[in-house]
Amino acid sequence: MLLDIVMLIVGLFVLIMGGDFLVRGASSLALRAHISPLVVGLTVVAFGTSAPELLISIKAALEGSPDMTMGNVVGSNICNLALVLGITALIGPINVQKDSIKIDWPVCMGSALILYFVVKEKDAVIDSIEGLVFILLLIVYTVYIIRKSRKETKALRDSEEDLDLPEVSNNLIKDSLYILGGCAGLYFGADWFVGGAKEMASFLGVSERVIGITVLALGTSLPELVTAIVASIKKETDLALGNLMGSNIFNILSILGITSIIQDIHVSEAIIHQDMTVMLGITLLILPLMLYKRRMARFAGGLLLLIYLVYTYSVIS
Repeated sequence: MLLDIVMLIVGLFVLIMGGDFLVRGASSLALRAHISPLVVGLTVVAFGTSAPELLISIKAALEGSPDMTMGNVVGSNICNLALVLGITALIGPINVQKDSIKIDWPVCMGSALILYFVVKEKDAVIDSIEGLVFILLLIVYTVYIIRKSRKETKALRDSEEDLDLPEVSNNLIKDSLYILGGCAGLYFGADWFVGGAKEMASFLGVSERVIGITVLALGTSLPELVTAIVASIKKETDLALGNLMGSNIFNILSILGITSIIQDIHVSEAIIHQDMTVMLGITLLILPLMLYKRRMARFAGGLLLLIYLVYTYSVIS
């Protein structure tokens, strides 16, 4: 059991570092190729930060553990909007941006609904056809937000300066090593993380769904949680809500899209009727919380955190 926990922790650490290395190397190469920092931020960085979840989902699906794949994605989405957002709002109020109401929430809710109806209508299976549809929807969404960002009232140069991107390196070998190291870290980290999680589930006598919803989801949401807490302490939470909903959109369309193209994902009844229902409910609840005074304060944070704790307790028990 102790060895499994060590594998889980080491695997998570290597995954996070692998994702960071991949973002650094790929972003630097893209910027030196004169690709707009705005495009890099909305594509390379977004994909790189979701790479750990993607590798875990693919690894779990290929090893015959679809509940871990779905549990990881659905659990991460619940974790983002309940735990991470709840703690952030408890530390300090979050001002709701107009785009969060008009764009981020509808796309986030729409993605969750599409996923739900796909698994309900397709005998609880996400196959390569649905995967391709998810990827096409992601491409349309990404192109739209890039074009919209270019049309913002600020000049593009001002927008680019605000992006949190790695510094551009002039060393091609260094960038290549970052990318290779990142890919290796993601591969081995996913292997150790999923292996540790499966052994832990076997030792504790719980289902892989429970491990996916709790351990995997919380582990892969730790970077978002730490970032949100730091931003909240610094009173820089204006973009937190949009970023978390964007992460949820990417989780569904990218991770499940790519994974289902590689391997059909069979979804258990428990995930459909319990976990996905909770994900839809929390996503729906976010709308009135955003609309009320266009500000999410401690009451909203406390409510979301309470929902997460009750849900997690019900899953474990």
